[in-house]
Formats: sequence, C-alpha cells, structure tokens
Amino acid sequence: MKFVDEAPIFVQAGKGGNGCLSFRREKFVEKGGPDGGDGGDGGSVYLEADDSLNTLVDYRYQPRYAAESGQPGRGRNCTGAKGEDLVLKVPVGTTVIDVDTGEAVGDMTRAGERLLVAQGGFHGLGNTRFKSSTNRAPRQTTNGSEGELRSLKLELKVLADVGMLGLPNAGKSTFIRAVSAAKPKVANYPFTTLVPNLGVVQVQRHRSFVIADIPGLIEGAAEGAGLGIRFLKHLTRCRVLLHLVDLAPFDSSDPVENARAIERELASFSDTLAGRERWLVLNKTDLVPAAELEERCQSVVDALGWKGPVFRVAAIRGEGTDVLSGRLMDYLEERQEQENRDPELAEAELEAQRQMQREARERIEELRDSHRAKRRAAKGHVDDDEDWDDDDHDVDIEYRS
Repeated sequence: MKFVDEAPIFVQAGKGGNGCLSFRREKFVEKGGPDGGDGGDGGSVYLEADDSLNTLVDYRYQPRYAAESGQPGRGRNCTGAKGEDLVLKVPVGTTVIDVDTGEAVGDMTRAGERLLVAQGGFHGLGNTRFKSSTNRAPRQTTNGSEGELRSLKLELKVLADVGMLGLPNAGKSTFIRAVSAAKPKVANYPFTTLVPNLGVVQVQRHRSFVIADIPGLIEGAAEGAGLGIRFLKHLTRCRVLLHLVDLAPFDSSDPVENARAIERELASFSDTLAGRERWLVLNKTDLVPAAELEERCQSVVDALGWKGPVFRVAAIRGEGTDVLSGRLMDYLEERQEQENRDPELAEAELEAQRQMQREARERIEELRDSHRAKRRAAKGHVDDDEDWDDDDHDVDIEYRS
C-alpha cells in the first residue's frame, strides 16, 4: 500500500431538478388546472472519516468527484427524484482545506464523522406552486439551482499522542519496536524509515497510547536536505514529543551538536511546535562503558541546558522503556483530566494544534515554492504538474491488541 498524505480534489454537488410546466388533461374534466411538480434536490458531497483507511492514495489518481443531479418534476404533481448524495471515505486525521480561500473547512478526528463539503442545488418549483385565486392557469416555473463547486486539499496527519524526533539512526524505530507491536524496518544505515509508523503502547489493561515514529531529520532539512521536513506535520497532533539522542553515534559525531541540529530544524519549521512539551531520551546507553555513562549523560544535559524530563534507555534491549512508557501514560491521562475539567484549556489545546498546522502548511508551501524556483532557474521552465514531494511510499501501521 502506498502512503500518500496530501491530495488535491475537485468536488461538484448535483444540480437541482427544474420545475415542471403541466396542466391536467382528463376526459370530462373541463378545467383541470396546473399539475406540474417540483424538481428534486441535487445530491451533496460529504467526506466521512473511516478508521480502516490510512492513506489518501485513491484520491491521487482520481481527483474529480460529482454527486448526482436531481430529476426534473413531472405532470400529475409528481416530484422529481432527489439526487443521491456522494460520500467519500477518508482516513481519520484528515484535514480539509479550501484551496481558493486557504481556510480549513474541517478536521476529521473521529471515526464515522461526516463533513459537508459541497451543498447540492435546491429544486426548482413546478407551476402548481404558483396557482392562486387570481392566477388559475400559471405558466411560471423555476429552474433548479446549481450545485456547489469546490477545490479542496486533503491533508492527512496521523493521530498520535506521542511523537519521536531525532537524527537518522538515533534509534526511533528500535524504540517503537520495543514498546509496541509495530515492526518498522531497522538497519545500520540512515533513512531506513521513509514514512511515519504508528504503534500502540499498552502500559496496562485499558491503558494505552499511540506513538508515532517519523523519518529522521538532518542538518538543512528545512531547506530540503535528506527527506526534508514535510513529515514533521504529523507531529502537530501529539501532546508530547520525545527527542531521542544517540549517545554513541556510529560516525563519532557530537551528541550535543546532533541534538541542537534537531532543535534548529524544529524551530525553523514551526515556532509553536518547537515550544511543545518535549522530553529528552538518551538512547544506546548499552554502547557506553558503565564507568563513563553517568558523566556522558550529564554532560549532554548540561551542554543543552535541558530543564525538562530526561530518560536513559537502551531501546534494543528494552532497558528503561517500561519506565518511560509509564511516565508518558501518566502524563497523558493527567493532561486529559485537566482538559476535561477546564474547557478553556481544551480549547487552547485545539487552537495550538490549529496554529501548528497553519505554520506547517505555510512552511511546506514556502519550501515548495523555493524548489520550483530553483527548477525554473535550472531548466528555464516549470511543469505545473510536477511536485517536488509527490513521491509515494509504502506505509506500515500496526497496532497491538
């Protein structure tokens, strides 16, 4: 299955059916009168969140959709049939953007949630509607109105409570394999993770949360280096971020500078996301000599000036992962209780997520424009149908029961 997290579509609601001009014509009925029926309403277009989907790939190859138009009215006061509504299934976590206005039409975060994106046209009126004491044989009718037309952009952002950040080979995929049933690819070379992976971490019975692993960032990702920053938008729904730092990089680089590089790329992408609750996770402690471990960990914390929570883990052995998972579960439950008690806090959280998504959208669009400008300078022209990040990838999303 291909992983596609953005797709432009064009939707058109059905036209309303026209009203009918008709008069009764029956034997032995001298003045039958008007009997033209109304037309039928045009069908509307809805989007419906479906938790069995995890990609927008279908909309990449079929971007245009139209609902059925209403039928015209008929004689004998027969109303035309209503056009059938068109329901398009999208993954849970899809944000719908109006291309013409740039406004968010809706954010579909619950399975079964429906969103009206194009209103069907209203039916026309038959001449029976215009009958009165002074107009016994009306010849007026009205036509059905046109259905709404809309250009939309679908953006999928995975629904996860916890997101992971780090350089390639920092151990993010190994960590998610250690705490959940997800099995993302793990190898001893960079960029083994090409798409977001989700895993469900079950701390206790009926206590679980979803964690997201995104492709690693490198220095210059904000300018398109490596896999770029386009996958960072999948972290905008997360309540807490885990910043994984490799204590024993295979290239002998400085863990502190590696951590700072991630911070710079995060701030370049979204100020709001950079200010999100973030925990430092020092990984691969099993590769550091025991006599040096305490000193090395403390030196990283001090050099970064880190004030938040710090954890030490060896993800490949599962050491320290249970403690971290338990702390995450407690934090998420406490945060949820606070939002349930305080509606203003819950609204502030939603607004923060919207702001992060707006900043992410703007930053990604800026990067696209920059890339197109460079291609224009290099080739002397630009193909509007090309898109620098339209590559499709395989997606692997697994859940543990």
